[in-house]
Amino acid sequence: MLTTAVIIICCYLVVVAFVFFNQRNLLYHPFENNYNKDEANFSYDEVFIPTSNERYIKGWFHKKDLKKNKTLVFFHGNAGNLENRIYKLNLIKDFEINFLIVAYRGFSGNKGEPTETGLYEDARSTLDWIVKQGVSEDKIILYGESLGTGVSTEVAQNKKFAGIILESPFTSMVDAGKFYYFYLPVSLLLKDRYETIRKLKNIRIPMLVMHGKRDKIVPFHMGKKVFEEANDPKYSYFPKEDDHMMDYNENLLKALNNFFNSI
Repeated sequence: MLTTAVIIICCYLVVVAFVFFNQRNLLYHPFENNYNKDEANFSYDEVFIPTSNERYIKGWFHKKDLKKNKTLVFFHGNAGNLENRIYKLNLIKDFEINFLIVAYRGFSGNKGEPTETGLYEDARSTLDWIVKQGVSEDKIILYGESLGTGVSTEVAQNKKFAGIILESPFTSMVDAGKFYYFYLPVSLLLKDRYETIRKLKNIRIPMLVMHGKRDKIVPFHMGKKVFEEANDPKYSYFPKEDDHMMDYNENLLKALNNFFNSI
C-alpha cells in the first residue's frame, strides 16, 4: 500500500514538473495552422515594427485615411499566424476604419520567444509606432482576440483610446489554467498570468465584449464575468451557437458596426 502511494505521488510530481517546465509550449502555438487558404481582398503594407534588442515584429497595415478614420489595432490569439485572420480582415476592411494587425515575437517568422511581458512589450511598441504614423490615441480602437484580450486590457489601462473590443476573453490565465488542469496547483506553477479581471477597473473607455455561449476553450462564463466587471459604457454580443472561433456573420458585423458608430 505504501509503495503504491509513493508511486502515485512520484508520478504526480513528474506531471507537475513537466507542466511547469513546458508551460509556455502548452500556452503558445505559433506554428499551429488552421489557415483556410483565404485570399486577402484588402490592400496593406507589410511593416516591421521595432521592439527591444534590435528586434522587429511583422504587421499588416491597411490605410484609408489616418486623419479622418479611426484605426483598429488587432492583437491575435495564441495560435497561428497573420494569415489565419484573413477571413476576419476581409470583412473588417469594409468598415470606414484603418487597421493594423501585428504578430507577436515568435509568431509569423518573428524572432524571439513569446512570454507575457514580451507580448506586452510588443503591444506597447506597436502603439508607439502607430502614433508616430500620425494616429492620435483617441482615434485608436484596440481589438483583442482570445489571448489578445489579455494583451489589449494590459495596454488599455489608464489610456484614452477610442474603444476596446474583446473577442472570447478570459478572466485570467490562472482561471483558464484551472479549467484545463484542475488537478494541478496552477496558481503556484503559472508564469504568464494575464490577469484581465484585475485590470478592468483601470479601463475607462467604451468596451465591446463578444463571446460565444458554446465556447469550449474559454468558457462563456468568463466572458460574461469580464462584461459584468467592466466600466460603462459597455456593450455585449453573446450569440447562443458560437464556439471559441466566433462566426463572422451578419449579426457579429452589425455588433461591430454599432460599436464603431457609438464611439
